[in-house]
Amino acid sequence: MSLEGTGLVSETSSGGESPARRADPAVGVARGGPVWQSSTPGSLYDYVRVASFSLGPDGRIVQWSRRATELLGIPAHQAVGRDPVEAFLPPALRSSSHRKVSEILDGREWTGLVPYASRHDEGEDRDDGAERAEGLAEIYVMPAEDEDGERGAVCLALDVHALKGIETDLAAAQAVFGQSPMGFMLFGTDLRLLRVNQRFATVFGGTAASHRGRAPHEFLARKEAERLGVALRRVLETGEPVAEMQLVGSAPGESENRRWSVSMYRLDGASGRPIGVAALATDVTGRRRAEREAASARRNLALLNEAGARLGNSLDLETTARTLLDVAVPQFCDLASVDLYQGLLVGDEAPPGQADGSGELRRVAYASAVSGAPLVSGQSGGRGAAGESATDGPVEVGAVHRYPFHSPCAGALRTARVQIVPSRGDAVVHSTLVVPMVARDTVVGLVQFSRTKGSEPFGERDTALAVELASRAAVCIDNARLYRREHERALILQRSLLPPGDPEAVGLDIACRYLPGTTATEVGGDWFDVIELPGHRTALVVGDVMGRGLRAAVAMGELRTAVRTLALLDLEPAEVLSALDEIARGLGAATGGSRPSVRSRGARPDAAPGEAGGARRQDRTADLSEVYLATCVYAVYDPVTRRCTFANAGHLPPVLVEESEGDGPDGAGGTKKAHLLEMPPGMPLGVGGEPFEETTVDLPDGALLALYTDGLVESRDQTLDEGLSAFRAALTEAGRPLEEACDHVLGALDTGHGEDDIALLMARVHGLPKDSVGDWHLAPEARSVARARELAREQLTDWGLDALADTTELLVSELVTNALRHGHGEIRLRLLLDHTLVCEVWDADLAQPRRRRARDTDEGGRGLQLVGLLSAGWGSRRTPRGKTVWFELELPDSDTVAPDPSEALLSLF
Repeated sequence: MSLEGTGLVSETSSGGESPARRADPAVGVARGGPVWQSSTPGSLYDYVRVASFSLGPDGRIVQWSRRATELLGIPAHQAVGRDPVEAFLPPALRSSSHRKVSEILDGREWTGLVPYASRHDEGEDRDDGAERAEGLAEIYVMPAEDEDGERGAVCLALDVHALKGIETDLAAAQAVFGQSPMGFMLFGTDLRLLRVNQRFATVFGGTAASHRGRAPHEFLARKEAERLGVALRRVLETGEPVAEMQLVGSAPGESENRRWSVSMYRLDGASGRPIGVAALATDVTGRRRAEREAASARRNLALLNEAGARLGNSLDLETTARTLLDVAVPQFCDLASVDLYQGLLVGDEAPPGQADGSGELRRVAYASAVSGAPLVSGQSGGRGAAGESATDGPVEVGAVHRYPFHSPCAGALRTARVQIVPSRGDAVVHSTLVVPMVARDTVVGLVQFSRTKGSEPFGERDTALAVELASRAAVCIDNARLYRREHERALILQRSLLPPGDPEAVGLDIACRYLPGTTATEVGGDWFDVIELPGHRTALVVGDVMGRGLRAAVAMGELRTAVRTLALLDLEPAEVLSALDEIARGLGAATGGSRPSVRSRGARPDAAPGEAGGARRQDRTADLSEVYLATCVYAVYDPVTRRCTFANAGHLPPVLVEESEGDGPDGAGGTKKAHLLEMPPGMPLGVGGEPFEETTVDLPDGALLALYTDGLVESRDQTLDEGLSAFRAALTEAGRPLEEACDHVLGALDTGHGEDDIALLMARVHGLPKDSVGDWHLAPEARSVARARELAREQLTDWGLDALADTTELLVSELVTNALRHGHGEIRLRLLLDHTLVCEVWDADLAQPRRRRARDTDEGGRGLQLVGLLSAGWGSRRTPRGKTVWFELELPDSDTVAPDPSEALLSLF
């Protein structure tokens, strides 16, 4: 069966040691004595697929094993009795192979690779020409003799492909053990190491072979070894793998703990019998550290996001400080406090001691996540936190204190740098960050973050986070401080531009409200005013300047001042508005814009590009002049006649509420009706070109007059007609004290839209009682002077004002004498009593009296000087039929001494 020269046969002669003999461990066993052991299925022979058959003296097969049937695919009944060359080899190799079989039968051993053709269809016979599968087997032929001494051969056949697979598997296993960057461990069924790779030995020292037979507790701490042992036993018993089990331990010679991720799976033999547990270990210490850092970074970002979302929600200093601590405790620290400079809290822009950190601070917030923890006092290394307060003890919230110059807190305030303050061994707080709060390059305060025992000390990342938190809080606190300052200034401006909270008027009960459209400034362009006029008359004013905010407020202040000035001239309402219109037009022109028109000020749709650009520039300059466009209602109420004269400049008309008489006694049971007063609307102030008209209305006692701005009755969600209807309905329901009625109206309407300012002025009429008025007509003759003195004295006696009789008699005499000398027509004398005594003398002359200083030699010219000395005030005003000269006297009380007329007369000379 010679295959030489074919290139398909590799052989070994009988003089050398065969591969089977070299690999046969039974040789050594035989030398040491016979050892009999039963091998369970799943041994090495199951993997290499060893088959055997025997050749007889004639070179034909006499025995055929079952393994041969499995390997070659030929059943025994087809193989026995056949020539192996004819049965297995291709036709081209048969002639040379017959010679090799003859040599073997002559007693020569042979080993080589033999190609073969096999059939794997055991169910049917095929002739030699049938198609067969080709394979390659390694054959080991050993000469043998039977009982008759005839020669034969015993043949062992191995599948070369199976051998190649085993070689590949061994190479792969060697690569895992020798070349894998991961630690590889193979545990036996006794949970001891059978084999480890070099990576494992590098970590735990020694050589890979030195670790064989070691148990887990020999290279891991007891607790971790017990965990590993339990996991190994479970894998061995159940066959369920364990993935990424975390183990912590230290390598020999290292103090820092490492963390390994271990995955385990059971190894089974070919028969399914467990032979051990394989484990792969990866050092995840760096990854774990990176995960912790990433988690810390995520927590820090989440903390910053929360701080950013919550810190800017309030413009209150204390609320912002408390919000900072709500964010920081307990997510970032265990204890925290906030101190702000006292001077900044009270409005001082540069409080003393701010530069060197020795200024007064107020503890505005404190938070603790530790039950029973001490208040932060700042004692260096003490029980509280960092830096010691000058009070030498815990600082309560709201307390004002100082830090000593050399303390860490003062250093942080002085240098604007973070101070890390460790604590003493017996301290509750073991780590503190003292962080200055810096906003716009200015230190506004100090925040202290402290951690108690059991928490990790602050690190670099914590310090950076603390600085960022303090910086964000500082900006919000500084914004709150600036807002508080501007808010206080706005309130001062508002109080200066609006009348007092409880304006008083003769014959009227007054209630007023002002709601700014923007809460940022608290002021706007709407205004109201109550102006006391001579003769116990009252001017009621409500106006609305175009625009909102401070610009409109400034314009409103200028127009309001102009209104008060014009009112003191005692002009008629239409004249006041005409003069105010000229003033508004002048102010608008002074800002650089042209005088506005009620017509559209935009560019024409068909304008050329150059013209359109010019129109836009004109619009920008007109913006300033538009601020001085305003609407206004000016009304003058006379409590004696109970008449009110109105003039309107493009404003919404006032609403009058009257009660009709009922069927009950004294007219009780009547109904209230609110209606808009009919009056010419007029043009807004600042437009010009149109005269203003007046409307006079009789106001009965008990009537309610309401003046308002459009912000009260108009918004995006409510049309003007709907707002006016709701306003009138609310006024008819306001049968209560005037202040409550005013609040009721605001509550019933939509006043929270914030689209426009709201001004509301309500006046309830009760007039001046008839017994408080003395009115007489005198003939233009000399004896009327004496008659006027008599009437005045009698009236004062009836009123119980005898203390004012002499002064009143003297001044009435002077005014009536002037009316006779310088005027003409009938003279009218009127006395009015309310909170003061007013005396008026009427005549038909239009010339206004003028006060002058008389010389020592002059016989006259001292009358008006005397009136000025003895009265609380005097003046004159034009009337439709002439003029009225008046003076006013304060009513006597226990603390006021009336001036002596004699001394006043002597003082004139």
